[in-house]
Amino acid sequence: MSPFPFTRPDPQPAPQAETLAAAEAFIRQFAHENPRSGDPDSRIRAIRTAVESSGTYEHTPEELAFGARVAWRNSARCIGRLYWNNLLVRDLRHLEHPDDIAAQCFEHLRLATNGGRIRPVISVFAPDRPGRPATRLLGEQLVRYADDPRSAEQVSLARGLGWKGGSEPFEVLPLVVHASPDTAPEFYELPEDTVLEVPLRHPHHPGFAGLGLRWYAVPAVSDMTLEIGGISYPSAPFNGWYMGTEIGSRNLADLDRYDLLPTIARLFDLDTTSERSLWRDRSLVELNLAVLHSYQEDGVTIADHHTESARFLTHIEREGRNGRSVPADWSWIVPPLSGSATAVFHRYYDPPDLLLRPAFLRRDTAWSTARSGVKGEPPSCQRSAS
Repeated sequence: MSPFPFTRPDPQPAPQAETLAAAEAFIRQFAHENPRSGDPDSRIRAIRTAVESSGTYEHTPEELAFGARVAWRNSARCIGRLYWNNLLVRDLRHLEHPDDIAAQCFEHLRLATNGGRIRPVISVFAPDRPGRPATRLLGEQLVRYADDPRSAEQVSLARGLGWKGGSEPFEVLPLVVHASPDTAPEFYELPEDTVLEVPLRHPHHPGFAGLGLRWYAVPAVSDMTLEIGGISYPSAPFNGWYMGTEIGSRNLADLDRYDLLPTIARLFDLDTTSERSLWRDRSLVELNLAVLHSYQEDGVTIADHHTESARFLTHIEREGRNGRSVPADWSWIVPPLSGSATAVFHRYYDPPDLLLRPAFLRRDTAWSTARSGVKGEPPSCQRSAS
């Protein structure tokens, strides 16, 4: 019987032939993009020997860093890939105890926050090994709020483990670390110095601040598996910075999230008796304006959707000059506000099902499977500091 009320679905190890094929493809890609890395055939022979004897192999630090950066470059749902090569890669594969992993997740947030000048960071912990699945982080992001409807299952899990919080608005959830399927998860309260938050106010409406809204600075995704050359790293939290619409148009506005558009409409005295008044649209603009204004006033990095759209087209041009495809999911690349007014709207892209490797991959959890087919907050979209 599971020691906690959620099932942890761990994947089965890949056949050796599959691992070897993925490893060879990756090593040849690494050698092609890093001509000074040495003879790929020699490296592939060493990997083959390791896989045949143990079922797996280890990446060098250079291979790991390259693989993590290229996984970002290959993320079809991410509009912010222009600065993929700026990703700070933390090699923490030697750590496996939940206490150590939690401590380094907290350090990740401190490094990424960087006093408000958000920088892209990934912390890579131990990979899955044959017959020995690695530690998992049980939560979509390192920082989440307990009163966010999307966090309901995580709140239930944390309380089942003994957490007593969750009664205040915008209360930060604890980090939940699960070492193995045979042990109960452990939870860790986030230290105050790890979570920078921005109180939201409006540049033209002083009453907006009275709503008591806020959001955190670092969107550190923690529920995706980093796959490099046939090796899976299930605990590899990564972040960039926010695009304003992720907060203003999705997190705070979606019906199944904070659903704040009626509140904003009342604050601005908008006519909500008819959809033709466009009160929802006007509320969205005011909410997004407040988000961008507040982050800028507090010196916290954030991008607007028009600038980010132009950057993405620059990324496509740059990758084309290097002979590389840029798969993109149009429904995720086009922002959820004023889509047709952005540069990314009026064109086609390479198909998102062109799944390049290395990659960040979705993995099933007890609650993510229940949301199958629902478009949520862009989880794999990270952005680099300029």
